[in-house]
Parts: sequence; C-alpha cells; structure tokens
Amino acid sequence: MAKTIKNLSPDDLIPYARNAKKHAPEQVAAIAASIKEFGFNAPVLIAADKTIVAGHGRVLAAQKLGLKEVPCVVLDHLTETQRRAYVLADNRLGEIGGGWDAEILKLEVEDLGEALDGLGFSAEDMEGLGAGPDPDFAPGTEDEQGKLDEKTPIECPHCHHFFTP
Repeated sequence: MAKTIKNLSPDDLIPYARNAKKHAPEQVAAIAASIKEFGFNAPVLIAADKTIVAGHGRVLAAQKLGLKEVPCVVLDHLTETQRRAYVLADNRLGEIGGGWDAEILKLEVEDLGEALDGLGFSAEDMEGLGAGPDPDFAPGTEDEQGKLDEKTPIECPHCHHFFTP
C-alpha cells in the first residue's frame, strides 16, 4: 500500500515515456473544467522518481489551469515491472464492463443541465451512450418519479457486495 502523499508542481512530474493512453485536447479541457468546478480530487500516482504512473490527463489539465501543486501518491511499494503493468491496467480497467444505465444517466444529466457544461456530457456524447433525447420522455411524470423512487440493489465494483441506496 502506498504510504507517501506529496503536493508537487505538475511541471516537476515526468510523463511515462511508454504511456500508451492518449489524451485528446477535448478530454484535457473536460478534465480541466472538472478540476475547476470540483477541485483536484483524484491524486496523481507517481513513482519515487516522480514519473507519472496514473494521472497523465490530470497533470495536463493542471498545467492548462496553471496550478502550482497537485496531490501525488508515491507508489514506492511496487516493483518497476508492477508499476509498468499498472500503467496499462489502470487505464484498461476503467474501460471494461460497467457502462452506463442510460435511463438513470439521462435523468441525472437532464436534472443537472448546465452544471455539466464542459464536463464531457454534450448532447452528441449522450446519444452515443444511448441516453440521447427521447421524444416520449416527460421529466417529472408520475411514471418517471416512480422509477426514481425505486430502490435497486447496486453492486460495489471493489468488493462485489450488493447494497440498496
């Protein structure tokens, strides 16, 4: 387990030269908008020599925002091979399974509206997620309110226990 947390300048962090994950400018802009709105809430994971293990996009966004410091967790408990494997695993695990519950996502996005501007939830993105405009959807109808009131068990992605919110 990592034991060291440091606040470091994003300019002092070293991008991993063999990082296979790419970050499009629009993704970096969305990450920057998220950081600006909510704060820097997910630390950058680094090796002892300040090489970025996870968080390359967050570092690019921090630089774009001109942040002087970002929180970093030093992964000094991993071997070099484990660190290199984790770079790939961290990105891949975020892509596997899960997906979005289109109905709940649509309700949340419509309810939050402008609060999500610039955070990667454009109308085109929502349609790609299967949560685009629905001509039969009427927010606030009794049917939709009933769906909001239902308690559906949710599986924790970490421990795989089910709980009802």
